[in-house]
Amino acid sequence: QVQLVEGGGGLVQAGGSLRLSCAGSGRTISTYGMGWFRQAPGKEREFVGNINWSGDSIYYSDSVKGRFTISRDNAKNTVYLQMNLLKTEDTAVYYCAAGARSPRADDYLYWGRGTQVTVSS
Repeated sequence: QVQLVEGGGGLVQAGGSLRLSCAGSGRTISTYGMGWFRQAPGKEREFVGNINWSGDSIYYSDSVKGRFTISRDNAKNTVYLQMNLLKTEDTAVYYCAAGARSPRADDYLYWGRGTQVTVSS
C-alpha cells in the first residue's frame, strides 16, 4: 500500500511561484508513474501533468505548459510540482496520484489528500 502526502500549498499573489511536494510512504513510489491533478470549487478534477518512473518523460496539460514543471527524486520517494507565473485560475486543491501514466484520474491507484493553492489578484 502506498500513502501519499502533499505539501507546499498556500496563498500567493498572481505572478508568484509555489513548489508542491508529494511524499510517498508505505512502499517506494520509484517504480510508479505519477500524476498531478487539481480541483477548483464546483469543477471536476483536472489533469495537470504526469511523469514516468525515471523522470525522463513528462506531459503537461495545455493550461499549465510552460509555467509548471514536474520532477521527481526517487531517492527521497518524492515528486514535485514547481508552479511559476501563477494565475488566479490556478486556484484549486492539488492532488498527487500514483500508479499510471495517464491524464485520466480513474487510471491511478493511489491518491493523496490534496493541498490548497490559492492565487490572489
